[in-house]
Amino acid sequence: MNRTMMHVFSWMLALALVLPSVVSAQGSPTFKQEELDQMLAPIALYPDSLLSQILMASTYPLEVVQAARWAKQNKDLKGDALTAALEKQEWDPSVKSLVNFPQTLQMMNEKLDWTQKVGDAFLAQQKEVMDTIQRLRAKAYAEGNLKTTKEQTVVVEKDPQIIIIEPASPQVVYVPTYNPTVVYGVWAYPAYPPYPVYPPGYVAGTAAFSFAAGVAVGAAWGYGWGHCDWHGGDVDIDVNRNTNINRNIDRGKYATQYQGGQGKWQHNPEHRQGVSYRDQATAQRFNRGPSASTQDRAAYRGRAEAGRQEPARGGVDQPRDRSSGGRQAAQQPGDRSAFGGYERGGETRQASNRGRESLSSARAGGFQGAGGRGGASRGGGRGGRR
Repeated sequence: MNRTMMHVFSWMLALALVLPSVVSAQGSPTFKQEELDQMLAPIALYPDSLLSQILMASTYPLEVVQAARWAKQNKDLKGDALTAALEKQEWDPSVKSLVNFPQTLQMMNEKLDWTQKVGDAFLAQQKEVMDTIQRLRAKAYAEGNLKTTKEQTVVVEKDPQIIIIEPASPQVVYVPTYNPTVVYGVWAYPAYPPYPVYPPGYVAGTAAFSFAAGVAVGAAWGYGWGHCDWHGGDVDIDVNRNTNINRNIDRGKYATQYQGGQGKWQHNPEHRQGVSYRDQATAQRFNRGPSASTQDRAAYRGRAEAGRQEPARGGVDQPRDRSSGGRQAAQQPGDRSAFGGYERGGETRQASNRGRESLSSARAGGFQGAGGRGGASRGGGRGGRR
């Protein structure tokens, strides 16, 4: 009896020591500061207007995948034809806005794990994300690698110091290309080097800072409604921004979805499209309990192929099921991505059907989450540059 009791006591002691660390690892919604620096270093020096769109869109990784494929298949659409085609898509406006920046959209699609981490951090630690970007900008500025050029205007506000990056011309946005291991000087976290995230075709070298070809903003930029509120530590929305660029968007529809069209950005779980959240706290915050994670993965497998679309007559795409038959990709050991085996091969038609049924079931059980379609935006607009 004594020996049995000793075994039970030893087992309970071991469990008591291990369990807190396991719960902490699985339940903590926060990233460490070195992790935030690591993931944000590649985009911290982007112009504010583009950066805000990336941060919002990263919380909808599946729609980023769909939009990247759609943009590649419809690269010849311009002007009013592009506006008409985009208006028929149900993606979040932040995702639609990135169609105007195909290289950025492709980068987010190809570096999906990174995109998902940025989105997870922005959801759980929005102010910390904004503060980290400002600290990184300050480092680049102190090193002499962030300055006003013919492509961009750098404004430094004091008390407190806020660095704003704007296009030199509102009609043309230049996306910088830079090597984070060079532009920020000595990196403070050698164990957490910056993510190797670069626009397609960029070869990292010793040059600290350069620019790709400028993007003449057009139809897709009409959805670029985000504005970095650096003092408030968040992103604001104004659906009337960029009206001079695109007058063909039904802004009244979006104004209704955003409760008047102005205010703080809020995540809309409906546009998450079944991709599970990183932790229980975030899932519960958007009315997505932990039991939904299994349904999320099945639903994702079923909806992933919706991003593969073939051009239809007139240039407007219609979804087409192109799932391959025969083999289902196995998830690799240790893969914690919410996307499972998405990038490792085709899904069977049977798996796709199961996914669609799971998604319908999830939606029927309260899938819309907080605020329903449109991601309600609360509070009045803040007006003026922050």
